[in-house]
Amino acid sequence: MASVRPQPAINKDVSTARAASDAENVLAHLRRVESRQWWLWASAIVITLMLTGGLLSFTFPFLFEKANTAYVTNLQLSLRALVGLVMLFDIYAFYQQLQIHRVRKQLYASQKLFHLIGENAEDLIAVVDASGNRLYNSPSYERILGYSSQELKESPVLEQVHPDDRERVTEAAREARRTGVGRQLEYRFKHKNGTWRILESTASAVRNAKGEISQLVIVNRDVTDRKKSEEVLRLKEEQLRQSQKMEAVGRLSGGIAHDFNNLLGVIIGYSDVLDMKLEGNEALRKNVAEIKKAGTRASSLTRQLLAFSRQQVLQPKILDLNSVVNDLAKMLRRLIGEHIEVEINLNSDLGKVKADHSQVEQVIMNLVVNARDAMPDGGKLTIQTENVELGESVVAGYPYVQPGNYVQLSVSDTGVGIDASTLTHIFEPFFTTKEKGKGTGLGLATVYGVVKQSDGYIWVDSVPGNGTTFKICLPMSASGVVAAPAEQSPQRTPRGSETVLLAEDEESLRGLIADLLQQNGYKVLIASCGTQALAIAEKYVGTIHLLLTDVVMPGMGGPALAKNLAAVRPETKILFMSGYIEFHSAGSSRLPPGAPILQKPFSNETLIREVGAALGVHELQGCS
Repeated sequence: MASVRPQPAINKDVSTARAASDAENVLAHLRRVESRQWWLWASAIVITLMLTGGLLSFTFPFLFEKANTAYVTNLQLSLRALVGLVMLFDIYAFYQQLQIHRVRKQLYASQKLFHLIGENAEDLIAVVDASGNRLYNSPSYERILGYSSQELKESPVLEQVHPDDRERVTEAAREARRTGVGRQLEYRFKHKNGTWRILESTASAVRNAKGEISQLVIVNRDVTDRKKSEEVLRLKEEQLRQSQKMEAVGRLSGGIAHDFNNLLGVIIGYSDVLDMKLEGNEALRKNVAEIKKAGTRASSLTRQLLAFSRQQVLQPKILDLNSVVNDLAKMLRRLIGEHIEVEINLNSDLGKVKADHSQVEQVIMNLVVNARDAMPDGGKLTIQTENVELGESVVAGYPYVQPGNYVQLSVSDTGVGIDASTLTHIFEPFFTTKEKGKGTGLGLATVYGVVKQSDGYIWVDSVPGNGTTFKICLPMSASGVVAAPAEQSPQRTPRGSETVLLAEDEESLRGLIADLLQQNGYKVLIASCGTQALAIAEKYVGTIHLLLTDVVMPGMGGPALAKNLAAVRPETKILFMSGYIEFHSAGSSRLPPGAPILQKPFSNETLIREVGAALGVHELQGCS
């Protein structure tokens, strides 16, 4: 963003020195002209006295004797000489008047130029004497700050300076008077309308004939708008750095969670196998149950990591946030305890949003738990919904925000609040201010990820000691029809006889899934990647009833495999597997709309149930 850079102080000093030099030259010239005028008038007086004396000397003899011819002749010559002398004097006087007129004209031009500069300069120029009294204030003071020159002269110099800045301004003026060199200074100056403006100031010393500092020329520049622009730019840069940091951590978290999901799928799956084979041996089954329990808990952590990294598999539908909040109300009251008052304010004319129902519930739960932990001694929790419009004023401060209509969900508490340094980290995974063992640091990270993956925005307002408010804005859906509850898939017998083409790049998980399907009567064609699966499908002469494929695989991914298979086997049905969607899920990596998906990690029972449901309901349509 462009900003106006202040001129270096040395340029101002040079300009001021040149102006002072020009003024001194004009004054010196005026002194010379004035001196000449005094000499002129003194000469006029002397010449007048001499002429008078001369005339008297010629006329005085006529009073006593009769003049002769020679005397009269001499008298005529003398009178002519006197007349010539007077004419010379008149010419000299006229020349001096021309000189005076020329100097006055130069002085007038200089004054006109001075007023032109003073009246049109954007900088505020002031001259103060050694005692700090204002001698001159440029008209820009009234144009920019609202004060007339008379108002400034009648008020103390520091009256309009912010109280917190007066000491620095006084010290800078004192230093300029002492050293003759002014330093650049920024301070706040009160506008006549009561607002505060930020001025950038430089002082230059003016010395008298004795070399003493008699005046200070102060040049101020209003940099308020520039400072605001710099602050906006700083905030944008900080937001960009924060966004880049969160994305980098998100990619790392997503990659780790993806690998862990495959490993956990193997752990949970083989735990189920062992549990079935150890029927009757309760001691060993108890150990197996603990293994499965640990795997399930780890699975929950990976889901939170994927939520933060915006790589979880969502099933967005048209939702009424009011209904979601009302459905959770009873459970929330039990969750936070009786020592906290709960107030729910819902907008009756609230718009609809498109989001994953279970994930929105998770967001509300995490925010409520966070609020509860901030109020150990009790307080008030407020949940509110409303329609908001994010206009240009909001977008100007947050360039990543898309203007438009949104549904806002606010969760406020009256707890301990969050300090500024902590606010910059609260959405980072594993960051927590709670004592060890009382938090994973993934609650708010999950909230952040779900909101971002739902194309929404989240803001936090908090003051230590005065509580915290989280505001979530989700895009308002153009469709006002709330999605109906999902119908239950037709139940099938646990065993099947169909042919399933399995594509999974993780060897251990691929072997487990193949064994489970075969144990339940299915014929399984096994492939380690999309390319191999497509080759098997082209060579296989029988019917392939179902394609069970991972979404993310090296080379050809699941969606691309499904699209290519549909071209040669349109009757084949589809079931995707994934616990993770890549950041750049586009083109061949993007899932078809409405495609059935089995989320990793899954139990053996879930696998068999979803395979049966896919064979009974879902077809390979929409993948082409």
